[in-house]
Amino acid sequence: MKITGIHATPGYAGFFFDDQRAIKQGAQQDGFTYDGEPVTDGFDEIRQAGETLIVDVELEDGSTIRGDCAAVQYSGAGGRDPLFQPEEYAPVVEGPVADELEGRDATEFLANAELLEELEVEGERLHTAIRYGVSQSLLGAAAEATGATKTDVMADALGTDPATEPVPVFGQSGDDRYSNTEKMFVKGVPVLPHALINSVEKIGEDGETLLEYVEWLTKRSQELGPDGYEPRFHIDVYGMIGEIFGPPYDRDEVVDYFAALEEAAAPYPIQIEGPMDAGNRADQIAAMVELREGLADANVDVDIVADEWCNTFEDVRAFVDAGAADLVQVKTPDLGGIHRSGQAVRYCEGTDTRAYLGGTCNETATSSRACAHVALATNAAQVLAKPGMGFDEGYMIVENEMRRTIARRKREQLPSSTDEVTADD
Repeated sequence: MKITGIHATPGYAGFFFDDQRAIKQGAQQDGFTYDGEPVTDGFDEIRQAGETLIVDVELEDGSTIRGDCAAVQYSGAGGRDPLFQPEEYAPVVEGPVADELEGRDATEFLANAELLEELEVEGERLHTAIRYGVSQSLLGAAAEATGATKTDVMADALGTDPATEPVPVFGQSGDDRYSNTEKMFVKGVPVLPHALINSVEKIGEDGETLLEYVEWLTKRSQELGPDGYEPRFHIDVYGMIGEIFGPPYDRDEVVDYFAALEEAAAPYPIQIEGPMDAGNRADQIAAMVELREGLADANVDVDIVADEWCNTFEDVRAFVDAGAADLVQVKTPDLGGIHRSGQAVRYCEGTDTRAYLGGTCNETATSSRACAHVALATNAAQVLAKPGMGFDEGYMIVENEMRRTIARRKREQLPSSTDEVTADD
């Protein structure tokens, strides 16, 4: 079945774009927004509306398949592509991208996605958001054309055996880190709460505020969680441990702080995302290795998660090869084509590093559902509940997409009543 048309429509994403550099430099919140001037190129305000580019791929049977171009909340930071502006990129999708893809066989997902990944316009590769969104449409088009699930199309492209149970979902609380987390406890969310610890105020000048919060997590999970509930705590600190302690990261003061976090979380495991931001990939890897070695020497069992400066497939490979993290976030919009996220998860196989299929609150329901299929196809260690910061909506979207896909695959694998059954069966 041929691709006959590609259309692009600017729209809204599930959250906002934030100028991370301005926030880290001390911009003060004013209600839901921030006071002050932005410092990252492309931003008109420190917080501005998240945007997406809706991509419709038409097939020759008249069906239309959607994908959404999305970029992370903290665009333009940590080595990522610049702020995504849909009005600017719509003509690119309907022009050069459409010219390359129209007329191609929709069933050839991997070939089409790789073509998109390598396409250059005026000597430059396409913005990661374009590659991300258009490849979602290509994945859906291949599933439509073959009558398969998106999970099966992705698994065929990657050479994997899909998961037979939902991948553990990681809930994110946003700044409402108490009420939203209590919702997660009631629903028995396996990994939580993210917590958005992105300022000294939220972590404490000596880290004391975060310690108190982890103690609350442990106590409240036991009060509200279902019987047999054993959560894994995952907290993103946006480099703030590095801000308050500084290097070297294997010294006693830092290691003792992580030991205190482990004690506060007990009996549940805890993992800390982005403990520092060293300013570039090489220094970030060195700092993460230093921290992990210090924790290992002291027998401190806190997992370290790579985020900042771990954006592209090449970045993921560098962190994994260096042993710089227990878990790497595969930040789906930053990888470009959605198949590249799957390939990054697969790269972790056979190593000491687990793969967390992440992304951003600033995605859409469409992109989040597409990522659920990547998680199933690769059996990732965990997958982010997205989009938005309200928790419930994103959790529903991702969890339900995995459940319905697994149920469909089981139905389709059962022999029908007309199938001949032999004694060997």
